[in-house]
Amino acid sequence: MGIKTALPTAELGLYSLVLSGALAYAGRGLLEASQDGVHRKAFRESVQPGWEYIGRKMLRSWVYAVYGALAVMGTMGPWYLLLLLGHCVSHYVASLLGQPWLCLGLGMASLASFKLDPLISWQNGFVTGTFDLQEVLFQGGSGFTVLRCTSFALENCAHPDRRYSLVDLLKYNFYLPFFFFGPIMTFDRFHAQVSQVEPVRREGELWNIQAQAGLSVVSIVAVDIFFHFFYILTIPSDLKFASRLPDSALAGLAYSNLVYDWVKAAVLFGVVNTVARLDHLDPPQPPKCITALYVFAETHFDRGINDWLCKYVYDHIGGEHSAVIPELVATVATFAVTTLWLGPCDIVYLWSILNCFGLNFELWVQKLAEWGPLARIEASLSEQMSRRVRAVFGAMNFWAIIMYNLVSLNSLEFTELVARRLLLTGFPQTTLAVLFVTYCGVQLVKERERTLALEEEQKQDKEKPE
Repeated sequence: MGIKTALPTAELGLYSLVLSGALAYAGRGLLEASQDGVHRKAFRESVQPGWEYIGRKMLRSWVYAVYGALAVMGTMGPWYLLLLLGHCVSHYVASLLGQPWLCLGLGMASLASFKLDPLISWQNGFVTGTFDLQEVLFQGGSGFTVLRCTSFALENCAHPDRRYSLVDLLKYNFYLPFFFFGPIMTFDRFHAQVSQVEPVRREGELWNIQAQAGLSVVSIVAVDIFFHFFYILTIPSDLKFASRLPDSALAGLAYSNLVYDWVKAAVLFGVVNTVARLDHLDPPQPPKCITALYVFAETHFDRGINDWLCKYVYDHIGGEHSAVIPELVATVATFAVTTLWLGPCDIVYLWSILNCFGLNFELWVQKLAEWGPLARIEASLSEQMSRRVRAVFGAMNFWAIIMYNLVSLNSLEFTELVARRLLLTGFPQTTLAVLFVTYCGVQLVKERERTLALEEEQKQDKEKPE
């Protein structure tokens, strides 16, 4: 009889509150006891990191991989996902053979298939539907997938004692924040960071992440304001109008084109890196500001790709980068891979040749400066005077960097106009004035580098044991 009798809602609510409160209180006590005893010797055999039924290790990386793969499938379609899985499997199989040259060759062949017809058109057909960013997402996702697969294969060859699995490659490749636009982390770095069972944030790290996110927003607004008043990308397209600019404005326009490309990369990587840092990763930093560059060896607009190239091609062939012939071979091989990455065409060929020459020319000048008579002349100078002399060459090198990269970032015709005005029609007044202003900037950059080096030395001295 009693079970058919309804009780007041308030009374049932009270019972629910008491029961849930009691369970929560008991659960809290059990959780605290479990956490306090996690390191007890008696618990070691049964208590392991991770989860019981869905995998004890690297659950975090599983979530990244599954979410990333589903996002790629939802954006590009299931056939595109299967295409990339095919590339991943082929690189994994190649890595099992333990031959680095085979893995690198397969990587370059895969990259070429996404850059050259007819294979690029055939593989593009795997994308479902047509939308505005299709080509950008296809090239980004495919290109970075190949670099990641190649990195995995080479690391698998380098560490035969570990033998990473295909699952490790999929977790690495389909981490969504890096998937389409990079930056790329080499597999060894990514695997070590994502495999941390209990990642811990350093003190103040979360505040730094928030500050980086705020800086990215401010940068986006600043760029928008800049474009509202300065038409740095539009003016070079009208050579008739650009030729009427005064020499100083033309030089500033050339410089601004490289600054814009750096800001674009810095903002993109800043946003992506903020998300990655929230996931307890330490991604490659944004590229070094173009204003602070006066040597070709530090010139790059994607630090992740630069690290990839240095580890697997440039440093592997060039060694210490002190010998002329190995350095020449290393730079030629590096820019050959870079040309393939950017997509072979006439303007990319010219860009690669110019920057390859610039990188080697720096070593030749360095070797010449170490030659007996010149070395003795520099030794007779004070340190301050030696720094001034080197800054003069740094100023000239700075403009070589601008001109060599302006070829690809804008146009060959605009680059010719700038070169003719600065070196021929504007000589000597404009030439010397621009070099002097650049010389001042190089000196300020050198002073900043000196200050940072001193601060680092002081920090290391404090960390040394007494």
